[in-house]
Amino acid sequence: MAGFLDKAKEQAQRGLTQGKQKLDEVQAQRAGGDLLKKLGAAYYAERSGTGSPEATQTALRALEAHIATNGDGFLHS
Repeated sequence: MAGFLDKAKEQAQRGLTQGKQKLDEVQAQRAGGDLLKKLGAAYYAERSGTGSPEATQTALRALEAHIATNGDGFLHS
């Protein structure tokens, strides 16, 4: 009986770990999408005369930092 409970506990723990990993992936994708939108908005503002190149560069650096940490998977989904 103890072996059965140990296996059940192990499976439950594995499921929790996989669920947390998936949640982390989804949150990283959302954050990447938000950063991409901010870059687009900054670029548009710059091109339309209401923004600055500095704001565009700041948004680009934030996006690049996110990609360096989390990868660029959100760009392909």
